[in-house]
Amino acid sequence: MINAIVLIHAEANRIPETAQAVADIPGVSEVYSCAGDVDLIAVVKVRDHAQIADVVTGVINKVDGVVRTTTHIAFRSYASADVEAAFSIGE
Repeated sequence: MINAIVLIHAEANRIPETAQAVADIPGVSEVYSCAGDVDLIAVVKVRDHAQIADVVTGVINKVDGVVRTTTHIAFRSYASADVEAAFSIGE
């Protein structure tokens, strides 16, 4: 499974509708409304890299209210549930 974080700049007056439309897209697992540099963050989970392009450029970018997007592929490096992760200080 490949995870991507999609930063979405949206039309200010359409953020709720845009967020709902993005959340309804197959492959999108979560959408967050944000305060800051971007308006929405979508988490996309797909099986391969080609699907990321299909979901982001083929569908998300065409949703009414989406101005532009930036996609980041996310590689898990650590989670609080990892029991095998070990850290040491001073060694």
